Amino acid sequence: MDKSKQPFHKPKRSFRMPLPRIRPGDRIDYRNMSLINRFVSEQGKILPRRVSKLTLRQQRLMTIAIKQARILSSLPFINGEIQFERTKSIFRATGPRTIKK
Repeated sequence: MDKSKQPFHKPKRSFRMPLPRIRPGDRIDYRNMSLINRFVSEQGKILPRRVSKLTLRQQRLMTIAIKQARILSSLPFINGEIQFERTKSIFRATGPRTIKK
C-alpha cells in the first residue's frame, strides 16, 4: 500500500504510573501538618487529584484531614496575605471638573 493512502493511526502513548507523593509509612491525619501542607496551594486551596497525583481514596482521606485541620484551626482557611492592594489612580485629574458646552 502506498504511504500516502495508509489510514491514519493515532500514536499510542505509553502508560506511566503516577509518582507517589505519599510514602507507605505516612499516615494521612489532621495532625500531620508536614504532609498536609504539601497538598494545599499557596492560596490555601486543596490541590486537585491531577496535580497532587493521589489515588481516589488518598485524595478523599487528604480532603477530610485538611478540613479537620481547618476546623481545629491548625490550618488557616485562606492565606492571610493581601494579594491586591488598592493604589491611587494616576489617570484622574485632581482639579475641578469643567463641563464643555
